Amino acid sequence: MSEAEASGGMASNSGPDEKTLQVLRDMANRLRIRSIRATSTSTTSHLTPCSSAAEIMSVLFFYTMRYKQADPENPNNDRFILSKGLPFVNVATGWPGQGLGVACGMAYTGKYFDQASYRVFCLLGDGESTEGSVWEALAFASYYNLDNLVAIFDVNRIGHSGSMSVEHCITVYQKRCEAFGWNTYMVDGRNVETLCHVFSQAAQVRGKPTAVIAKTFRARSMPNVEDAESWYGRPMPKERADAIINLIESQIQTNRILVPPAPIEDSPQINIMDINMTSTPVYIADDTVSTQKACGLALAKLGHENDRVIVLNGDTKNSNFSDIFKKEHPERFIQCYSAEQNMVNVALGCATRDRTIAFVCTFAAFFTRAFDQIHMGAISQMNINLIGSHCGVSIGDDNPYHMALEDLAIFRAIPNCTVFYPSDAIATEHAVYLAANTKVVRCSDNDKVTVIGAGVTLHEALLAADELSKEDISIRVIDLFTIKPLDTATIISSAKATSGRIITVEEHYPEGGIGEAVCAAVSMEPNIIVHQLAVMGVPQHGRSSEALDFSGISARHINMAVKCILMN
Repeated sequence: MSEAEASGGMASNSGPDEKTLQVLRDMANRLRIRSIRATSTSTTSHLTPCSSAAEIMSVLFFYTMRYKQADPENPNNDRFILSKGLPFVNVATGWPGQGLGVACGMAYTGKYFDQASYRVFCLLGDGESTEGSVWEALAFASYYNLDNLVAIFDVNRIGHSGSMSVEHCITVYQKRCEAFGWNTYMVDGRNVETLCHVFSQAAQVRGKPTAVIAKTFRARSMPNVEDAESWYGRPMPKERADAIINLIESQIQTNRILVPPAPIEDSPQINIMDINMTSTPVYIADDTVSTQKACGLALAKLGHENDRVIVLNGDTKNSNFSDIFKKEHPERFIQCYSAEQNMVNVALGCATRDRTIAFVCTFAAFFTRAFDQIHMGAISQMNINLIGSHCGVSIGDDNPYHMALEDLAIFRAIPNCTVFYPSDAIATEHAVYLAANTKVVRCSDNDKVTVIGAGVTLHEALLAADELSKEDISIRVIDLFTIKPLDTATIISSAKATSGRIITVEEHYPEGGIGEAVCAAVSMEPNIIVHQLAVMGVPQHGRSSEALDFSGISARHINMAVKCILMN
């Protein structure tokens, strides 16, 4: 729909009266004044983009959205996503265009899990809309018919360092959104009457998400600042700010405050707390079940324990066995295809307000694409679970592109992140349920060296222990299992029992991995030396045993390292 069509349709649609429209204009100006006052005290200011969206915010929060002002976390409230961390926003999305993906997760949850009336609104700047993750989200929303989702593009022409490539050509945004299957409206973002009209129309659309493409101007209503490219990051001098505030105040004609309409209270009451393992793992010690398959089976079992457990997959369900969950709980399986950034964003949206227990499954190497989304999720203190398969060099014939060698370093750096590294089927099933655990799997009073492994390297350490025992050399083997938080007490006590000798073995790069974690754990203890075996160069593909041996982390290399330490 063209800008003229959106404006001209008002006569046939009952909307707010002129008094209400004036109140909305006045509230937009009050928002501008608050923005000026708040940003003028900062040494780096985002004043101008705050002003461009004032009318949009006024119409959304005081005419369109349904919510309880005194209860911003109410599950029945309409949702709003903005690149700021505010009580009613839920997720801090920052510059990189993550908000729309998060909004997709909220809308998916509302439409398919809660089956509730609340709607989701996401405000995007034209700068962040150049991010690829935005277009991943546009494709996702269209594919899943998220007609409870409205994206508002604040097209104010100016980016952080200059004008945008398409500037004010809002028809470009319209064509792009329509190509992705969205219902679209082009509007004058300064016209509250038009905004009220298109948001009301959007609520009637079925089967498609809606994009409202609003032409706006940075620093709206600020003489000699409006639409200028030189004001990003600059604080406004107090004298100039006071003069502009006085000018805007002179345009305010009312003192009324609009109360938003109450939400429709039809969200189900749910409980995602105290999810327990009601039956123990059925595996026996000699079972050769891959950790990937064990994880898929554990997720399916967990799905029977609580109907808010969901799984998101990046087109790898046949490789990481998440298809087991899909077969048993198809209505709670979200296929996100090869769009890892959006997949993590959707999971964050699904998990907001504690509506679901979200598990995200893909190859561990592919999580590197979504590090920024994971990072922002941690800043927002969100609770999602990320399951990365095909770790390390032992995946064999797959090429190095599929080998995750940096994942431990990435996740160790994420605040408040627990990192599991299970070594067998039983440990994997427990990892799905537990928060932390570490155990010693082989020890004796005659142990000479402590060897710490995880995943495949644990089994290599046990093979080395068997071979060394034939030469009357005993070693203590620890399954680290939880990389973060680390069981420092077990590591230190084992090191002291083996004359301060530790060998760490990992099929990852040494930087940020198990070895460095153990070194940090024992750094304040005297007379403990840590020897690290890790992947030191670009790995080669081949059979698992060949890849481990080439990388210097096989049982043979552990055997050699133990003997070398004991000789010194």
